[in-house]
Amino acid sequence: MDDKAGKTTNFEQDVVEKLAFAAINEQRRTRRWRIFFISLFFIYLFSIPLLMSGKLDFDMETSQKHTALVDLYGVISPESEASADKVVTALRDAFADKNTAGVILRINSPGGSPVQSSYIYMEMKRLREKYPNIPLYSVISDLCASGGYYVAVGADRIYANESSIIGSIGVIMNGFGFEGTMEKLGVERRLLTAGEHKALMDPFSPVDEVEKAHLQIMLGEIHQDFIKTVREGRGDRLPRDEALFSGLVWTGEKARELGLIDEFGSAGYVAREIIKAEDIVNYTLKKDIIGRISDNLGVAIVNQLSKIW
Repeated sequence: MDDKAGKTTNFEQDVVEKLAFAAINEQRRTRRWRIFFISLFFIYLFSIPLLMSGKLDFDMETSQKHTALVDLYGVISPESEASADKVVTALRDAFADKNTAGVILRINSPGGSPVQSSYIYMEMKRLREKYPNIPLYSVISDLCASGGYYVAVGADRIYANESSIIGSIGVIMNGFGFEGTMEKLGVERRLLTAGEHKALMDPFSPVDEVEKAHLQIMLGEIHQDFIKTVREGRGDRLPRDEALFSGLVWTGEKARELGLIDEFGSAGYVAREIIKAEDIVNYTLKKDIIGRISDNLGVAIVNQLSKIW
Protein backbone atom coordinates (compact mmCIF):
# COMPACT_ATOMS: atom_id res chain seq x y z
CA MET A 1 0.00 0.00 0.00
CA ASP A 2 2.85 2.35 0.84
CA ASP A 3 4.37 1.76 -2.62
CA LYS A 4 1.07 2.57 -4.30
CA ALA A 5 0.70 5.70 -2.21
CA GLY A 6 4.24 6.76 -3.09
CA LYS A 7 3.64 6.22 -6.80
CA THR A 8 0.40 8.19 -6.61
CA THR A 9 2.17 11.05 -4.88
CA ASN A 10 4.99 11.09 -7.48
CA PHE A 11 2.45 11.05 -10.30
CA GLU A 12 0.59 13.97 -8.80
CA GLN A 13 3.86 15.89 -8.39
CA ASP A 14 4.78 15.25 -12.04
CA VAL A 15 1.38 16.48 -13.18
CA VAL A 16 1.66 19.60 -11.04
CA GLU A 17 5.17 20.33 -12.35
CA LYS A 18 4.08 19.87 -15.97
CA LEU A 19 1.11 22.17 -15.48
CA ALA A 20 3.34 24.75 -13.82
CA PHE A 21 5.86 24.65 -16.67
CA ALA A 22 3.06 24.86 -19.23
CA ALA A 23 1.70 27.93 -17.49
CA ILE A 24 5.13 29.55 -17.42
CA ASN A 25 5.69 28.82 -21.13
CA GLU A 26 2.28 30.24 -21.96
CA GLN A 27 3.09 33.41 -20.04
CA ARG A 28 6.38 33.73 -21.90
CA ARG A 29 4.64 33.21 -25.22
CA THR A 30 2.02 35.82 -24.34
CA ARG A 31 4.71 38.30 -23.27
CA ARG A 32 6.63 37.77 -26.51
CA TRP A 33 3.53 38.36 -28.60
CA ARG A 34 2.81 41.53 -26.60
CA ILE A 35 6.36 42.77 -27.22
CA PHE A 36 6.02 41.86 -30.89
CA PHE A 37 2.81 43.84 -31.39
CA ILE A 38 4.16 46.80 -29.43
CA SER A 39 7.21 46.76 -31.73
CA LEU A 40 4.93 46.70 -34.79
CA PHE A 41 3.02 49.66 -33.39
CA PHE A 42 6.18 51.74 -32.98
CA ILE A 43 7.42 50.73 -36.45
CA TYR A 44 4.08 51.93 -37.81
CA LEU A 45 4.35 55.23 -35.94
CA PHE A 46 7.90 55.71 -37.20
CA SER A 47 6.97 55.00 -40.79
CA ILE A 48 4.04 57.42 -40.99
CA PRO A 49 6.07 60.69 -40.92
CA LEU A 50 8.53 59.19 -43.37
CA LEU A 51 5.71 58.29 -45.73
CA MET A 52 4.23 61.75 -45.34
CA SER A 53 7.55 63.39 -46.14
CA GLY A 54 8.14 60.99 -49.01
CA LYS A 55 11.66 60.34 -47.82
CA LEU A 56 13.49 57.36 -46.33
CA ASP A 57 17.05 57.88 -47.46
CA PHE A 58 19.92 58.43 -45.08
CA ASP A 59 22.54 59.04 -47.76
CA MET A 60 24.56 62.18 -47.34
CA GLU A 61 23.15 65.29 -48.89
CA THR A 62 25.29 68.27 -49.69
CA SER A 63 24.93 71.62 -51.37
CA GLN A 64 28.64 71.61 -52.17
CA LYS A 65 30.51 70.00 -55.01
CA HIS A 66 30.59 66.23 -54.65
CA THR A 67 31.33 63.00 -56.48
CA ALA A 68 28.23 61.15 -57.65
CA LEU A 69 28.31 57.37 -57.21
CA VAL A 70 26.16 54.79 -59.00
CA ASP A 71 26.51 51.09 -58.16
CA LEU A 72 26.07 48.32 -60.73
CA TYR A 73 26.11 45.11 -58.73
CA GLY A 74 25.09 41.61 -59.84
CA VAL A 75 23.75 40.11 -63.03
CA ILE A 76 22.63 42.63 -65.64
CA SER A 77 19.05 41.75 -66.55
CA PRO A 78 15.67 43.48 -66.84
CA GLU A 79 14.47 42.06 -63.50
CA SER A 80 17.60 42.70 -61.44
CA GLU A 81 18.92 45.64 -59.42
CA ALA A 82 21.44 46.04 -62.26
CA SER A 83 18.78 46.53 -64.93
CA ALA A 84 19.28 49.19 -67.59
CA ASP A 85 16.25 51.14 -66.34
CA LYS A 86 17.61 51.45 -62.80
CA VAL A 87 21.23 52.14 -63.72
CA VAL A 88 20.34 54.64 -66.45
CA THR A 89 17.91 56.50 -64.19
CA ALA A 90 20.55 56.77 -61.47
CA LEU A 91 23.16 58.02 -63.95
CA ARG A 92 20.79 60.67 -65.29
CA ASP A 93 20.07 61.89 -61.76
CA ALA A 94 23.78 61.99 -60.98
CA PHE A 95 24.67 64.05 -64.05
CA ALA A 96 21.68 66.38 -63.66
CA ASP A 97 22.71 67.49 -60.15
CA LYS A 98 24.33 70.93 -60.50
CA ASN A 99 26.74 70.10 -57.66
CA THR A 100 28.13 66.96 -59.28
CA ALA A 101 31.83 67.36 -60.02
CA GLY A 102 32.24 63.88 -61.47
CA VAL A 103 30.44 60.54 -61.70
CA ILE A 104 31.69 57.08 -60.73
CA LEU A 105 30.00 53.92 -61.96
CA ARG A 106 31.16 51.24 -59.51
CA ILE A 107 30.89 47.80 -61.09
CA ASN A 108 30.86 44.33 -59.58
CA SER A 109 29.16 42.12 -62.15
CA PRO A 110 29.67 38.83 -64.01
CA GLY A 111 27.74 40.24 -66.96
CA GLY A 112 24.31 39.36 -68.25
CA SER A 113 22.03 40.55 -71.02
CA PRO A 114 23.86 42.04 -74.02
CA VAL A 115 20.80 44.20 -74.74
CA GLN A 116 20.63 45.64 -71.21
CA SER A 117 24.40 46.21 -71.25
CA SER A 118 24.13 48.02 -74.56
CA TYR A 119 21.36 50.28 -73.26
CA ILE A 120 23.54 51.35 -70.33
CA TYR A 121 26.60 51.87 -72.55
CA MET A 122 24.70 54.01 -75.05
CA GLU A 123 23.26 56.18 -72.26
CA MET A 124 26.73 56.66 -70.80
CA LYS A 125 27.89 57.96 -74.18
CA ARG A 126 24.92 60.28 -74.45
CA LEU A 127 25.41 61.71 -70.96
CA ARG A 128 29.11 62.32 -71.57
CA GLU A 129 28.21 64.30 -74.69
CA LYS A 130 25.43 66.22 -72.93
CA TYR A 131 27.60 67.07 -69.90
CA PRO A 132 31.12 67.44 -71.33
CA ASN A 133 32.41 69.12 -68.16
CA ILE A 134 31.46 66.20 -65.89
CA PRO A 135 33.86 63.24 -66.18
CA LEU A 136 32.56 59.68 -65.91
CA TYR A 137 34.77 56.92 -64.49
CA SER A 138 34.20 53.18 -64.17
CA VAL A 139 35.60 51.66 -60.99
CA ILE A 140 35.79 47.87 -60.87
CA SER A 141 35.72 46.09 -57.52
CA ASP A 142 35.88 42.27 -57.49
CA LEU A 143 34.56 41.29 -60.90
CA CYS A 144 33.85 42.96 -64.22
CA ALA A 145 33.23 40.36 -66.89
CA SER A 146 31.31 40.05 -70.15
CA GLY A 147 28.38 42.51 -70.07
CA GLY A 148 29.92 44.20 -67.04
CA TYR A 149 32.97 45.10 -69.09
CA TYR A 150 30.73 46.09 -72.02
CA VAL A 151 29.32 48.77 -69.71
CA ALA A 152 32.67 49.75 -68.20
CA VAL A 153 34.15 50.87 -71.52
CA GLY A 154 31.49 53.59 -71.77
CA ALA A 155 33.41 55.69 -69.22
CA ASP A 156 36.25 58.16 -69.79
CA ARG A 157 38.64 55.96 -67.83
CA ILE A 158 38.52 52.59 -66.04
CA TYR A 159 40.01 51.97 -62.59
CA ALA A 160 40.31 48.63 -60.81
CA ASN A 161 42.16 46.77 -58.09
CA GLU A 162 45.26 44.71 -58.87
CA SER A 163 43.30 41.57 -57.91
CA SER A 164 40.07 42.40 -59.76
CA ILE A 165 38.94 39.85 -62.37
CA ILE A 166 38.35 41.50 -65.74
CA GLY A 167 37.50 40.42 -69.28
CA SER A 168 35.43 37.54 -70.66
CA ILE A 169 34.80 39.43 -73.89
CA GLY A 170 32.71 36.76 -75.54
CA VAL A 171 29.18 35.41 -75.91
CA ILE A 172 27.76 32.18 -74.56
CA MET A 173 24.65 30.06 -75.02
CA ASN A 174 24.39 26.77 -73.18
CA GLY A 175 21.95 24.01 -72.40
CA PHE A 176 21.63 20.24 -71.95
CA GLY A 177 20.78 17.25 -74.11
CA PHE A 178 18.54 14.52 -72.64
CA GLU A 179 17.68 12.41 -75.67
CA GLY A 180 19.88 9.48 -74.52
CA THR A 181 18.40 9.63 -71.04
CA MET A 182 14.88 9.62 -72.48
CA GLU A 183 15.62 6.40 -74.39
CA LYS A 184 17.09 4.67 -71.33
CA LEU A 185 14.04 5.59 -69.28
CA GLY A 186 11.69 4.46 -72.01
CA VAL A 187 10.10 7.90 -72.29
CA GLU A 188 8.71 8.91 -75.67
CA ARG A 189 9.04 12.55 -76.68
CA ARG A 190 5.88 13.91 -78.29
CA LEU A 191 6.49 17.33 -79.84
CA LEU A 192 4.30 19.16 -82.33
CA THR A 193 5.41 22.37 -84.04
CA ALA A 194 4.36 24.64 -86.88
CA GLY A 195 7.59 25.87 -88.40
CA GLU A 196 10.56 23.72 -89.27
CA HIS A 197 12.83 25.16 -86.58
CA LYS A 198 10.30 26.17 -83.95
CA ALA A 199 11.75 23.64 -81.49
CA LEU A 200 15.16 25.24 -81.82
CA MET A 201 17.76 23.37 -79.72
CA ASP A 202 15.09 21.30 -77.96
CA PRO A 203 16.98 19.48 -75.16
CA PHE A 204 15.01 16.27 -75.70
CA SER A 205 15.84 16.00 -79.40
CA PRO A 206 19.14 15.32 -81.20
CA VAL A 207 21.19 18.36 -82.20
CA ASP A 208 20.17 19.72 -85.59
CA GLU A 209 23.34 20.80 -87.40
CA VAL A 210 21.51 23.47 -89.40
CA GLU A 211 20.14 25.03 -86.23
CA LYS A 212 23.52 24.77 -84.53
CA ALA A 213 25.21 26.58 -87.42
CA HIS A 214 22.53 29.27 -87.38
CA LEU A 215 22.98 29.91 -83.66
CA GLN A 216 26.76 30.01 -84.04
CA ILE A 217 26.40 32.74 -86.66
CA MET A 218 24.06 34.66 -84.37
CA LEU A 219 26.49 34.41 -81.46
CA GLY A 220 29.29 35.55 -83.75
CA GLU A 221 27.32 38.64 -84.75
CA ILE A 222 26.70 39.56 -81.10
CA HIS A 223 30.38 38.94 -80.37
CA GLN A 224 31.45 41.27 -83.18
CA ASP A 225 29.18 43.98 -81.79
CA PHE A 226 30.79 43.45 -78.38
CA ILE A 227 34.28 43.76 -79.88
CA LYS A 228 33.28 46.88 -81.80
CA THR A 229 31.95 48.49 -78.60
CA VAL A 230 35.10 47.65 -76.64
CA ARG A 231 37.36 49.04 -79.37
CA GLU A 232 35.19 52.15 -79.63
CA GLY A 233 35.27 52.70 -75.88
CA ARG A 234 38.96 52.03 -75.35
CA GLY A 235 40.30 53.52 -78.59
CA ASP A 236 44.08 53.56 -78.96
CA ARG A 237 44.55 52.26 -75.43
CA LEU A 238 43.64 48.78 -76.68
CA PRO A 239 46.23 46.86 -78.76
CA ARG A 240 45.28 44.98 -81.92
CA ASP A 241 45.34 41.62 -80.20
CA GLU A 242 42.48 39.25 -81.01
CA ALA A 243 43.32 37.15 -77.94
CA LEU A 244 41.64 39.85 -75.90
CA PHE A 245 38.30 38.78 -77.36
CA SER A 246 38.63 35.03 -76.74
CA GLY A 247 36.54 35.02 -73.57
CA LEU A 248 39.51 34.80 -71.20
CA VAL A 249 39.69 36.80 -67.97
CA TRP A 250 42.69 38.47 -66.35
CA THR A 251 43.68 40.04 -63.06
CA GLY A 252 43.63 43.81 -62.77
CA GLU A 253 47.44 43.78 -62.93
CA LYS A 254 47.44 42.03 -66.30
CA ALA A 255 44.40 43.95 -67.52
CA ARG A 256 46.32 47.20 -67.17
CA GLU A 257 49.19 45.78 -69.24
CA LEU A 258 46.69 44.73 -71.91
CA GLY A 259 44.98 48.13 -72.01
CA LEU A 260 41.69 46.85 -70.63
CA ILE A 261 41.89 49.32 -67.73
CA ASP A 262 43.78 52.56 -67.15
CA GLU A 263 44.91 52.66 -63.54
CA PHE A 264 44.46 51.15 -60.09
CA GLY A 265 42.14 52.85 -57.63
CA SER A 266 38.99 52.56 -55.56
CA ALA A 267 35.92 54.79 -55.70
CA GLY A 268 37.27 56.76 -52.75
CA TYR A 269 40.62 57.25 -54.46
CA VAL A 270 39.04 58.44 -57.71
CA ALA A 271 36.76 60.87 -55.86
CA ARG A 272 39.61 62.30 -53.78
CA GLU A 273 42.57 62.27 -56.18
CA ILE A 274 41.05 62.37 -59.67
CA ILE A 275 37.74 64.22 -59.40
CA LYS A 276 39.00 66.30 -56.47
CA ALA A 277 35.64 66.08 -54.67
CA GLU A 278 36.08 63.77 -51.72
CA ASP A 279 32.44 63.92 -50.57
CA ILE A 280 30.51 61.10 -52.22
CA VAL A 281 26.74 61.03 -52.78
CA ASN A 282 25.25 57.68 -53.79
CA TYR A 283 22.58 58.00 -56.51
CA THR A 284 21.96 54.27 -56.85
CA LEU A 285 18.22 53.61 -56.99
CA LYS A 286 16.94 51.93 -53.86
CA LYS A 287 13.65 50.21 -53.20
CA ASP A 288 10.74 52.55 -52.63
CA ILE A 289 9.66 53.46 -49.13
CA ILE A 290 6.85 50.90 -48.92
CA GLY A 291 9.12 48.14 -50.24
CA ARG A 292 11.86 48.86 -47.73
CA ILE A 293 9.43 49.07 -44.80
CA SER A 294 7.81 45.81 -45.93
CA ASP A 295 11.18 44.07 -46.12
CA ASN A 296 12.18 45.26 -42.65
CA LEU A 297 8.78 44.36 -41.26
CA GLY A 298 9.02 40.89 -42.80
CA VAL A 299 12.40 40.30 -41.16
CA ALA A 300 11.02 41.48 -37.82
CA ILE A 301 8.06 39.12 -38.07
CA VAL A 302 10.24 36.12 -38.96
CA ASN A 303 12.65 36.86 -36.11
CA GLN A 304 9.84 37.23 -33.61
CA LEU A 305 8.07 34.07 -34.76
CA SER A 306 11.30 32.11 -34.47
CA LYS A 307 11.53 33.22 -30.83
CA ILE A 308 7.92 32.41 -30.09
CA TRP A 309 7.90 28.97 -31.64
